[in-house]
Amino acid sequence: MNSQDTHTYGTRVMAWADTLSQWSDQEGNLTCTYLTPAHLATARQLGDWMVEAGFDSVRHDAVGSVVGRYEADPSVANPELVVTGSHFDTVRNGGRYDGRLGILLPMAVVAELHRRGERLPFDFEVVAFADEEGARYGTSFLASSAYIGRYNPDWLDLVDAKGIALRQAMTEAGLDPAAVAQAAIDPARIKHYFEVHIEQGPVLLDAGLALGVVTSIAGSVRRRLLLKGRAGHAGTTPMHMRRDAACAAAEIALYVEERCSQAETLVGTVGMLEVPSGSVNVIPGACRMSLDIRAADNATRDAAVADINRKIDEICARRKVTVEDTQPAMTVPAAPCSAEHRALWREVLKEQGLPEFELLSGAGHDAMTIEKAASVSMLFTRCGNGGISHNPLEIITPEDAELAGRAVLAFMRKLA
Repeated sequence: MNSQDTHTYGTRVMAWADTLSQWSDQEGNLTCTYLTPAHLATARQLGDWMVEAGFDSVRHDAVGSVVGRYEADPSVANPELVVTGSHFDTVRNGGRYDGRLGILLPMAVVAELHRRGERLPFDFEVVAFADEEGARYGTSFLASSAYIGRYNPDWLDLVDAKGIALRQAMTEAGLDPAAVAQAAIDPARIKHYFEVHIEQGPVLLDAGLALGVVTSIAGSVRRRLLLKGRAGHAGTTPMHMRRDAACAAAEIALYVEERCSQAETLVGTVGMLEVPSGSVNVIPGACRMSLDIRAADNATRDAAVADINRKIDEICARRKVTVEDTQPAMTVPAAPCSAEHRALWREVLKEQGLPEFELLSGAGHDAMTIEKAASVSMLFTRCGNGGISHNPLEIITPEDAELAGRAVLAFMRKLA
């Protein structure tokens, strides 16, 4: 690949990402949460770049997303709509490519189409979704939900860590909370939605591959539990008389590991484990823990969850420990990618001389929300530094971004 080829997509995308990283809620890292000054500055810059790239219209919708439209060839009557995009908010102290790559890369593709004077036989929208991570209000997929008319009005009453309600933050940002419904398009118009994203894992890196086609976005079940036993003196309570909540939690965690090793796409994590007011010489009388169970399909995940729930009851009964959920269980359905469009992506990779590699997405994406209304597909790019993401060390290369840009343009032509 010569330098001119790299400049088409790769170098431009990397430079854009570097520029966006200057706006942060916190000095010294990249933190960009919903409707903060850094978030609003990022949105303005994305809108300006869309205009410069040649989009025919750019709008900032009712929840703060930025939507650029590149219109179809004028000869096409009643053109269909193809949509792509991702989120520009970040986790705290995050990386500069998670989400943003899926906005900047198709922007660069539109810039190249505009330079060539080329139009496609469908309207093409690039959506920079304002909030996917939910780092400020816990509102995962807020913006993509609004885009397809599924915004939850209860979100407006949520309060951030500083006591600022979401509706207040919207008003202060110049948005009208009563106008949220205006962010919705007619989802029946969407011919297809695709999303380009860094993998956020090591599979492509370990395989030595730049690009991969996503088969499905894993669905998850999450629980937060409080185990209650009985605190006691660590030196005077015989082992057979103890009701140790931490030991019960440890046994549950080990079973989660064992059970979730039994299916290829199944994963289970106990990410939070805490003994409240614990002391070195006191038997834990309580323990808080979390469960996160994911799989490529709901049936595999739900079978594991059922086994784990039964095991929790058995362990707690045997150890004379009670268990209660401290929050309602959260279930997110798996989002399978369209088989038809996966096949198109595989054709694109083959035509570029790349292996037709497919993989699961264990992380959630805006495509999970759009899948409720339209067919979706995803293309992953290799994630360097061991596959690390949600971290300042997150990285891709200009060469991989260039390959992804070429793949996106080829995929769009196949859609045509």
